[in-house]
Amino acid sequence: MMKSKKKAVNPYPIERVLKMIVGKWKTIILWHLGTGKKRYGELKRLIPNTSEKMLIQSLRALEKDGLVARKVYPVIPPRVEYSLTRKSKSLTKILCSLDQWGKKNA
Repeated sequence: MMKSKKKAVNPYPIERVLKMIVGKWKTIILWHLGTGKKRYGELKRLIPNTSEKMLIQSLRALEKDGLVARKVYPVIPPRVEYSLTRKSKSLTKILCSLDQWGKKNA
C-alpha cells in the first residue's frame, strides 16, 4: 500500500503572508498600487531600480497569489492595467504603518 504524500501545512499565518508579499519588489509594487491602478510603464517609472524581468516576475507572483489584478484591454497597442484586489486592499493600512515606522526609525 502506497502512502500519499501530504503537503505540510504551515501553522504560522504570518509566514504564509510574508511569502506572498516579501520579495525585492513585491511590497513596493503593492505600495504604489495602493494609490490606484497603474499601467506597466507607470510602475516601471515609479520603480526605476528594477529590471523588466524582475518587475514582470513580481507582478506575476502577486497575481498568482491573488494580490494583484491584471486587466488587459483589447486595443492596439495592448493596454494592461494592474490594481489591488479586494484581498490585498486590506494590506494598505499595514504598508502605511510600515512606511511611518520606516520614516521614524530607518
